[in-house]
Amino acid sequence: MATKQNSEAMPLDGCEEPVKLDAVLHKLGAFGKHQLITMSMLALVYATNSMYNVNYVFAVEDVNYRCKVPECESEGSPFVVPWLNASVSDLENEGFKQCQQHAPLNSQCKSFNTSALRECKEWTYEIPNSFVAEFGLACEEWKPPLVGTVHSFGSMIGLLIQGQISDRFGRKTAAVFAGTMGAVLGLTKSFATSFWLYLALEGLEAAIGDALSPMFMLSIEIVEKKRAVLYQMILLNCYTVGQIIMPFIAWGVPYWRDFLRVIYAPTLIILTYSFFLDESIRWLFSKGKKKQAIKLIEKIAKRNNVIIDKKLINKLDYYDEDVSSSVADRKLLIKTFKSRIMLQRFLVCMVWWFTITLINFGMMISSVLISGNKYINFALLIVMDIPANIFYWLALAKYNRKLPLIASFIVGGIFCISQPFLPKGYAWLGLALFMMFEMLATFSYNIVYMYTSELFPTYTRNSMHSICSSFGRVGSLLAPQTPLLMTYWTGLPAVIFGLTSLVSGALTLCMPETARTQLPDTIQEAEVIGKKSVVNYDPAKESLKGT
Repeated sequence: MATKQNSEAMPLDGCEEPVKLDAVLHKLGAFGKHQLITMSMLALVYATNSMYNVNYVFAVEDVNYRCKVPECESEGSPFVVPWLNASVSDLENEGFKQCQQHAPLNSQCKSFNTSALRECKEWTYEIPNSFVAEFGLACEEWKPPLVGTVHSFGSMIGLLIQGQISDRFGRKTAAVFAGTMGAVLGLTKSFATSFWLYLALEGLEAAIGDALSPMFMLSIEIVEKKRAVLYQMILLNCYTVGQIIMPFIAWGVPYWRDFLRVIYAPTLIILTYSFFLDESIRWLFSKGKKKQAIKLIEKIAKRNNVIIDKKLINKLDYYDEDVSSSVADRKLLIKTFKSRIMLQRFLVCMVWWFTITLINFGMMISSVLISGNKYINFALLIVMDIPANIFYWLALAKYNRKLPLIASFIVGGIFCISQPFLPKGYAWLGLALFMMFEMLATFSYNIVYMYTSELFPTYTRNSMHSICSSFGRVGSLLAPQTPLLMTYWTGLPAVIFGLTSLVSGALTLCMPETARTQLPDTIQEAEVIGKKSVVNYDPAKESLKGT
């Protein structure tokens, strides 16, 4: 092993040309001790963040209720509706007749709330300690879905904040701050005493407590470009496992306050990341922190038992004189937008993000409305993400980025549009198409997440990624409302999902291929992505150039 490591660290005395950072990252390795420790810390954030984004599906679930009428109450469960199992003699009883007239289920809420015979002032809930019951949300069906909408709106605003913090103060600083605040605010939600307080905490948590964006940037910047997809596949499966576990936690801990405490408490450990998590080397160089970056490279090399020749480090071509810690991040962002090529890519990315968030959140919400056990239905739907994550890695390794994304958008769109028009006797086929579309939607989501990060320069990468993702949250804002469209036609949500997917697939034709190019550090490097002169970049060859 020592012989191999020493051979990889050949001196570069004859090296005339500068080398790229990927050459150094290649030598540091992808699965050394340092990378495995970092990945373990990232895995916790991915797994818990997946729960935080959609926990309202179970914490704020809708429950049946009825007007509380003495004639309707019975021993045991206060929600038993007597006439459902009543005998003929019972139905002739005047008390049961009164119960029928004045205490129907919430589907007829308006009719009995305005009854001339009796105005309802007190309610009986199917689950007395549920979110809806504790906050008295009977006949206010618009309030529970509002939680999901506020969460998405908070995320939309928060991504803009997180992107700026990450690009200005570092990936590590942004991640530790957001992860800690997410845990604190999430736990605080479980003690909320009113609906509006809960709603405010939900929005605040989404805005400043989402650590996934800076953690994602850190994950793709700690290894060489060609290893980034494999890293993401592993971490995305951690994200998926978190979503699979969540419904079973909700099943085992049905009380919504306890459920929130169980899923949020583990992330208090993120505060300790201040001592154990290392900053992105790329970000350090992009901010002119050359000494800190070199010191970190030496630390990683020592931890991984790898020898890095100092001459290789000294010949790094990374620092751009136009980009230093003295240049305002706002000016760098404006400079990025002034590029016509960057602006075109940004507009297409916004459509991508709108589509993937609308579809993914819409389908997760719809899954709990399917007949059967809602916990198992949700878990089964999310299980489809595992083959999608593996397929994502294999497809991108062989077919780059552009072709798989076009195919997934178009094929998924066709599947989704076809589903409502299937004959009623083939319900199993409709479910199969639904599951296939979920897999393709996740596949598209994964590619878009990676693809977007490869189109923009390092010094504004997280900001641009966050702005695109923030606009995409408009889709997740609308997602909780999509089940309401079924009142007009049950297949309408599926058709809308399918059409937006087809539009995104068509727009992808305008984008450059990024697979075999290095991550751009400047606008100039980003603008030439897709051109033949920068394709087929190999960090291994680059690191040995001139030896």
